[in-house]
Amino acid sequence: MDLERSPLAEPFPEMPPIAGVTVRVARARYKDWDRTDLTFVELDDGTAIAGVFTKNVCCSSEVEIGRENVRQGRARAIVVNAGNSNAFTGYRGREAVEQVSEQVAAQLACPKSEVFVSSTGVIGVPLPKDRARAGVEAALNASPCGWREATDTIGTTDTFAKAAHAAAMLGETRVEICGIIKGSGMIAPDMATMLGYIFTDARIAPSLLQEMLDRANAQTFSCITVDGDTSTSDTVLLAATGRAENPMIETWDDAGADALYAAIADVCRRLAHLVVRDGEGAQKFIEIAVAGATSDESARRIGLAIANSPLVKTAIAGEDANWGRVVMAVGKAGEPADRDRLSIGFGGVWAARQGQPVADYDEGPVAEHLKGRDIRVDVELGMGDGRATVWTCDLTHGYIAINADYRS
Repeated sequence: MDLERSPLAEPFPEMPPIAGVTVRVARARYKDWDRTDLTFVELDDGTAIAGVFTKNVCCSSEVEIGRENVRQGRARAIVVNAGNSNAFTGYRGREAVEQVSEQVAAQLACPKSEVFVSSTGVIGVPLPKDRARAGVEAALNASPCGWREATDTIGTTDTFAKAAHAAAMLGETRVEICGIIKGSGMIAPDMATMLGYIFTDARIAPSLLQEMLDRANAQTFSCITVDGDTSTSDTVLLAATGRAENPMIETWDDAGADALYAAIADVCRRLAHLVVRDGEGAQKFIEIAVAGATSDESARRIGLAIANSPLVKTAIAGEDANWGRVVMAVGKAGEPADRDRLSIGFGGVWAARQGQPVADYDEGPVAEHLKGRDIRVDVELGMGDGRATVWTCDLTHGYIAINADYRS
């Protein structure tokens, strides 16, 4: 399936190597395509790991095993298969994951619990063990590659490679954070999103690393949606090799903890935005800012109700300033709201204030705003201090075309 590059695409950034991280790619040929489709990331011994995973109860064996392994807090390798999600495949799917883990663990002389496997692609087809074994063998013997090759390899319906980089000063030590991600459809994460991998050379305790990822996820990956569907395979892993040799960070009170978290959260936010910018068929990037809710979580749920509304998304696709659809979505969210306190705006222009249309409302500036690529929707509930920002894209004919032909 040949896909046109998203008009919202951003260029691939400059990405430095991360000490303690070696990346290789190979061709396992999980589909009939002429491209690399297996990514192998080797991590230095002692690397701390954190992870967040899908809450979809029909998740893959990769997710189940990853949840078990991440509790130990250490990792030596990450293997990502593209073209086959290995989800809803029963014992055969789990055996394939175990085989990959054992093969890599034997090569690295580490426990198989320190090998993390992810797969993405078509649901319901067991990962072919022979191709998996040959692909891993090829990756183990391949030359190291850069972030761009790894990012291209983990993609499926992605139209551009997605990555982000940040740095932080922990005292006198500079640490780097690099992240790559894939995803453009089946995007409504309630934990993390699609397949994302973030690496840093900072020294940090696994328990705090997990807390940082959980907190960053709540404000980034769990605040995006493309189509309201949560994948069976969604995973984000955050690995810290410790090679920067900064003083160990074990608690939020330790020097450098806040700076490191800010850089990690920045990378997560930018990766999340890139996924939305590559939403299947997307022509517009939409930011929905909700304020005045009874709590931050209530604001997030209201924002996602708006973001997941086909009526809102198609109105924006058609550049129609139909603020009544936003009112509808707020009302259906199941969260505290008062019709007579509600205000709705587009692009900084209020269309309705405190339950009524603005008397001198001029739709011209709003219509002009909706012709652009980046759209802003503001919602003020007047109920409390809760606030949240969520991100989505419009819904176009392109989404239907891509998903109608996905398996062909």
